[in-house]
Amino acid sequence: MASPEPARLLEPPRLSLADLNDATPAQFTTLLDGVYEHSPWIAERAAAARPFATLAQLKLALVQAVREATADEQLGLIRAHPELAGKAMVARTLTSESTGEQQSAGLTHCTPEEFAHLQALNAAYNARFGFPFLLAVRGPRGTGLGRAAIIAAFERRLKHHPDIERAESLRQIHRIAELRLADKFAQQPTQGERVWDWAEALAVHSDPGFAEQGQLTVTYLTAAHQACARQLKKWMREAGFDEVKLDAVGNVIGLYHGQDAQGEDPTAPRLLTGSHYDTVRNAGKYDGRIGILVPMAVVSQLQQRGQRLPFGIEVVGFAEEEGQRYPATFLGSGALVGQFDHDWLDQSDTDGVTMRDAMRAAGLPGRMDAIESLQRDPAQYLGFVEVHIEQGPVLNELDLPLGVVSSINGSRRFLGEITGVASHAGTTPMDRRRDAACAFAELALYVERRAAEQPYLVATVGQLEVPQGSINVVPGRCKFSLDVRATTDAVRDACVADIRAELARITERRGVSFTLDGILEAPAAPSAPAWQARWERAVASLGLPVHTMPSGAGHDAMKLHEAMPQAMLFVRGENAGISHNPLESSTAHDMDLAVQAFAKLLQDLANESPQDWAAPSPPPKGDEETWGGPAFPQNKSTP
Repeated sequence: MASPEPARLLEPPRLSLADLNDATPAQFTTLLDGVYEHSPWIAERAAAARPFATLAQLKLALVQAVREATADEQLGLIRAHPELAGKAMVARTLTSESTGEQQSAGLTHCTPEEFAHLQALNAAYNARFGFPFLLAVRGPRGTGLGRAAIIAAFERRLKHHPDIERAESLRQIHRIAELRLADKFAQQPTQGERVWDWAEALAVHSDPGFAEQGQLTVTYLTAAHQACARQLKKWMREAGFDEVKLDAVGNVIGLYHGQDAQGEDPTAPRLLTGSHYDTVRNAGKYDGRIGILVPMAVVSQLQQRGQRLPFGIEVVGFAEEEGQRYPATFLGSGALVGQFDHDWLDQSDTDGVTMRDAMRAAGLPGRMDAIESLQRDPAQYLGFVEVHIEQGPVLNELDLPLGVVSSINGSRRFLGEITGVASHAGTTPMDRRRDAACAFAELALYVERRAAEQPYLVATVGQLEVPQGSINVVPGRCKFSLDVRATTDAVRDACVADIRAELARITERRGVSFTLDGILEAPAAPSAPAWQARWERAVASLGLPVHTMPSGAGHDAMKLHEAMPQAMLFVRGENAGISHNPLESSTAHDMDLAVQAFAKLLQDLANESPQDWAAPSPPPKGDEETWGGPAFPQNKSTP
């Protein structure tokens, strides 16, 4: 259902930070009237944090006032908002801000059936939670959600736990306030909207079987994958890249030349950046892709200004990272560091199509000599930086739009099996049983306790099976998976050793046996200190607190880490940071801040002495002590 387009709902006199900084506390509160519905106390408390250098800093001060409020004050703030399509809308007693927002979503033009459904949802929601359903109906771009999307969110969130829904309500209030502030300041997140629009346009391409269901799935070298590559190449040319090409594994490469004293210099050292454009099945629209689109927006700004930097910018849309069509992963970034395995070409997908044949059908050579020629010379590069949606709840819970990655966790994965004796559930006494499932239950609880002992260490049992189990049979076998991740390989491996030792003790005591076979080992990739510091300075320049955090998920930066220094920037995700899911989302405002941070990093780098660009040798795998600082970086934020 199409939504209207009134992106800017109000046209008050333009407000400036100078106005707020110079105002008396009472004037400050009056100037921000209506930003938070019927709650002037928020502005009153935020006034003490002046002066504000950026709008982002003002937003965070307002957010902080709410975070520091009492639970009753927070509940009062939630209850100060009207229901969607509720009695206040019908009686026309909404504030002017709420009226415009509900109009933008078409709620004032509901069909009788939609209106009746919304009334029923409002009643059910209030009965369950004790406060009205809140949603920033202008949406992540600011132009308004459709009524169908609003109803779907209503139905989904009605199933939440009350604690989760209360926190989500506050986050929605902050998003509403962010949009209202943008109206007051007449500040539009132009570049963030551009990135958001690009992501939406790229998501129209999806593999057969998923496209028909409205799901996003783009796997390696399918027709949808090739359409994405063509679209990225087109946008890169329009953005002003000097060279745009598709390489032998399907990576999309855009190069914006640097300059020297004589002018444009195609041979200038380069900063490498980018991320992947393939997806998991039934994916979100931002995983990987904003890491291509954000630097594209920055290059476009440079080109429009006629500005070149003393280094080139090479943006890579990596063709594959997710391992969805073929068992191999990181095909795109692996090729750039000389780690494309020849045997991968003979892997077959579920239809029996080999990777070599898929390459040739897509117009690629499908030959190792062409793939090997893609390996980059680290001496030509300053380093690698990657922008990525967080794929987790941390920034969302802290109400922070950006985070700086300290390390990409190293991981080890195992498949295990415990073997006991399958016996009759009625005739086998409790003290005579060799129960494989009970042995595993002990192990699972130990895994949870052990991983909780240290920060940034996680361990997960994601698969569990009792083969041929029966309701009246003591389990004789139990199969399981184990995934252990940490910021350093030493911490990860110590956890694995403890789990294995505990498994041996449990099985010995219970008279059962076990196997535990490793299936994957990926070393940790700590951020290069100099590059992490550059991201931190870029974030701080926006008036935001610097929050450093590890990445529990793998990224292309893990592969580039093996050839050159790297560091990543995370962008907050909506809906509790969910990823690999259609609910994965981010806002135009957050992506605009990512564009600003990326541009700041480039400008600061351009102002550095070339001697400071010199990159040290690549680190030993997992050696965070010498490469990435302390094993467990302290949280630098002030939430």
